[in-house]
Amino acid sequence: MSLAACGERASSGDNAAANASASGAEPRTKDGRRYLSQPLVTDFYTADPSAHVFDGKLYIYPSHDIDGTTPEDDLGAHFEMRDYRVLSMDAPGGKVTAHPVALDVKDVPWATKQMWAPDAAYKDGTYYLYFPAKDKAGAFRIGVATSKSPVGPFKAAPQPIAGSFSIDPAVFTDTDGKSYMYFGGIWGGQLQRNTTGTYDPNGSKTDLQADDKPALTAKVAALTPGMTEFAGKPRDVVILDEKGKPLLGGDHDRRFFEASWMHKYKGKYYFSYSTGDTHYIAYATGDTPFGPFTYKGRILQPVDGWTTHHSIGEWQGRWWLFYADTQLSGQTRLRNVKMTELQYNPDGTIRTIDPFVK
Repeated sequence: MSLAACGERASSGDNAAANASASGAEPRTKDGRRYLSQPLVTDFYTADPSAHVFDGKLYIYPSHDIDGTTPEDDLGAHFEMRDYRVLSMDAPGGKVTAHPVALDVKDVPWATKQMWAPDAAYKDGTYYLYFPAKDKAGAFRIGVATSKSPVGPFKAAPQPIAGSFSIDPAVFTDTDGKSYMYFGGIWGGQLQRNTTGTYDPNGSKTDLQADDKPALTAKVAALTPGMTEFAGKPRDVVILDEKGKPLLGGDHDRRFFEASWMHKYKGKYYFSYSTGDTHYIAYATGDTPFGPFTYKGRILQPVDGWTTHHSIGEWQGRWWLFYADTQLSGQTRLRNVKMTELQYNPDGTIRTIDPFVK
């Protein structure tokens, strides 16, 4: 397996970018820009990295892109992922280990296809893998699987989490031990087709189609102590502007699209997310895990490729941003995960990262 350390050039592999790097050429975009970071793995395609530190070691739970045959569309039908593989590292810049398949869609009784962005958590000797997939009715639901190892294999529960819908589960465990799941995504993520509490297969393909009204929001639900059920009905993750007003549906540069993440820094809760069709990773801060959150700015400028999905974590005394682009393939459906250091300003705001070197 060809593996590359964070911030270093990719080793040789089955793709032009890796081969160019191995021969000494600088990997660049089609318009000549240099990449800030290099892919962590180059022998298969990965995206949507959710990173966690367990016992001092870094584990990344990405989705596993495959080169399928479905034509690209605005609802993401071309993202045909079928399984998950976990990546691990002992130290920043060190060797990346790609582990065997941790969970396959064929082993999830209720799911049919599209194992999109996952996340993971740990409690009392058990590791939990949370994942979205389409059920037999074509609706995205969120499932959970368990293992005694952080790299699996994981055994899926026979049914999705009751009351779950849409995509992109992200589980945050607070310093008091309570855990919360953030989830949701518009367009292909179907959040706009679940506004009544029941999935509407004929609903809008995009959003609420009301630019002057509050935008659709991500959802958050507290988890039960067992980590496999919602403790209550999911709530809206409200994002406010500088005047305390909810972001509007037409505010595509700031409104939520998908890819929720939560982290805590110096007592503040940082809710970060993708703006989707404008390709930013943005963030907002609040005083509780439920919000409301006030928009603060951008974490990551647009990468190569349409999608942008991330996670943030502290490891070995430094903060890191995990993200993905299409450096290896040049194709939206075939992505590669990366990581780079994330830095805060003295006032707690996050310094915006450009994924390219000027």
